[in-house]
Parts: sequence; C-alpha cells; structure tokens
Amino acid sequence: MFPKKIAVLILFLLISAFSNAQTQNATKIFLYQGRVDKLQNDQVILIGTASSVAFNFTGNECSISLQSVDAYEHHNYVQLVLDGKYIGKIKVEKGAVQSFPVKVTSNKKEHQLEIYKNTEAQSGNVLFAGTTAKLIPIAFKKKKKIEFIGDSITCGAASDPSDVPCDKGEYMDHHNSYYAYGPTLSRAIGVDYLMSCVSGIGMYRNWNDEHKDEAIMPDVYPNLYLTKDNSKPKYDFAFQPNIISIALGTNDFSGGDGKKERLTFNPEKYVSNYIDFIKMLYKHNPNVQIVITNSPMVGGDRALVFEDCLDKVKNAFANDIAHKPIQIFKFKPMTPNGCSGHPDVADHKVLANEYAPFLKKLLNEK
Repeated sequence: MFPKKIAVLILFLLISAFSNAQTQNATKIFLYQGRVDKLQNDQVILIGTASSVAFNFTGNECSISLQSVDAYEHHNYVQLVLDGKYIGKIKVEKGAVQSFPVKVTSNKKEHQLEIYKNTEAQSGNVLFAGTTAKLIPIAFKKKKKIEFIGDSITCGAASDPSDVPCDKGEYMDHHNSYYAYGPTLSRAIGVDYLMSCVSGIGMYRNWNDEHKDEAIMPDVYPNLYLTKDNSKPKYDFAFQPNIISIALGTNDFSGGDGKKERLTFNPEKYVSNYIDFIKMLYKHNPNVQIVITNSPMVGGDRALVFEDCLDKVKNAFANDIAHKPIQIFKFKPMTPNGCSGHPDVADHKVLANEYAPFLKKLLNEK
C-alpha cells in the first residue's frame, strides 16, 4: 500500500506542476494588449498609445493588413518589433485596408511580430484586419502590471522628428509611443503595461480650456476610446494593474496659448478632482498601489505649488486602511528637446531611467 500512496502523491505533484505551468505560460494565436476593441474574425482596433497585437509565425515573410479608422479620413502609424528587434514604423494612409509586407532576416524557424499603435487615441484608431502569416500559438507569461495615466508626455507625443521635422507635417507625425518612458521602463523591468493618456488633458482643466469645451481625464477615462462618445464601449477595468502611475498636472498648470482666457490655477479644484479620480480607480482596482508624480516640465514657483497639491492628495488618504499608502515620485526638472516643448526620445529614456528603480522597488515589495 505504501508504494502505491507514494506513486499517487508523485502523480498529484506532477499534475499540479503541469497545471501551474499552463497557468503561467498560456498560449493563444493572437496576443492583444492595451486599450483595444476586439472585433470578429481576429480583427482588432488598436486604440490607445502603444496598444498592440502580437503573433508567432513560420516562414521567411508575411504581410499584415491595416487601416486607419476614425470619424474623418487621415493617416496614422504603427511600429513593428520582429523577433524582439524594433524595425521601425509604418505609415497607414487614409482609405481602405492596406497590406504591408514583413520580411524576415534571421535564420530562425519561428518568428514573433509585435504591432504597436504609434499614436494616441485622439489621433484616431488603427484596424488590424489580419495577416497572411502561417500562424502558430504564441506563449505568454503572467507578469506584474503597471498602468500609466497621463497627458502628451506620457503618450510620447511630439518626441520623434526623425521622419518628419517638428515644423512640418501633423501632430501624429511626431509621436513615438514605443519609446515613451512608460513602455521603455516596462520593458526594462519586465512588466506588462497599459497606457491611458491624452495630449493636452488635465485633472480639472486642459492645456487651453477651462473645462468648458473639452473633456478632462476624469470624464474620458471610463470610456474604452478615451472620449465622451457614449456609442463607444466602456472600459472594462480587466487589466487590474499592480501599480497605477498618474502623471497629470502639466496642463492644469499651463498658461495656455496666451490668447484664450486663462484663469489663475485653482489648487482646491485640482486636489478635489484628483481625490475623486483616485476613489474611482480604487473602486475598480481595490488592490492597486497608486503612485502620483510631478512633472519635469513644471518648474519654479509652480513646481512648489504642484508638490504641495500632491502632498494634499496623498494626505487625504492618510487614514485609508483599505488600500496601500499612496506614493509620490518626483521627476527631476528637464529642458525638453522634442517638438513644441516636449521631451524627445532621448529625454524619455532619461525619464524611464529615473522612474524605473522606484517602480521596480515597489513591485518587489508586493
């Protein structure tokens, strides 16, 4: 009887180990990440900054079908990563679905292609309409997760004039989501990420609007498409990040364009909206660690007021025993080198290097 019990125990342990491996290393045909809208027939709309679709395939080449989709016709961009190597961005012209060839340069039998939306939600959407690739299952590991909520800086907007100079083209021509600080540091510390960012947006007012004509982040965040369009799906909060990083305030503190009426910054309104926003996040992410940050673009006396506001937000939850204590991270002041006063790709690397150790330490404490 005793040897029989040992055999049963060993079999049980093997089954448990196999089941755990299946959970940790599951497989799919397509792997979707970020704010995306999954359609029928494995098609998906890439919505948010750095939202992506990835797949594995065999052979030396394939093609992918993409389309710029929005209320009005205009071009958009995606970025490609083949076998872990960034190979550049593709301009998806307005109009019908277009096919783009992807050629393999390595001798590997199996390959992985990752397609990232280069631009933000407000630049329109990109439809992934399929591929000619000979698909094989793609494995994915469960990782810790960070959500980055912010404005144009977080989006990687105006950071890359390598293809189109800053004084040429349109706003979306200078985006580079793949090398924004959030995705960059996430790859460095080995976590999955979600980007929820909108250029020009603030916590209680926007870059050039006193919350009269434009929506602020608390208005659009619950919508999958980061708009107030009620015909669009609601965000389902399924991501459940370990950490939510909030970097909002650059536009609240902005003086606007100097032409449109701009009121004096209202710290009480900023703090109040911030507190309500965090309460909403806690409602949907009860186990999350929240980090709130200053801005490398806000200096001088405004920076002092900014930091005081963040302290007040944190202190508002001082007696909250249901959630992890809110953390504050302070970026160092920066003179940006990108378009229209934004950080460029190299600046984003600096921001990522500053922020990564702080977030990694928090994750390791969990």
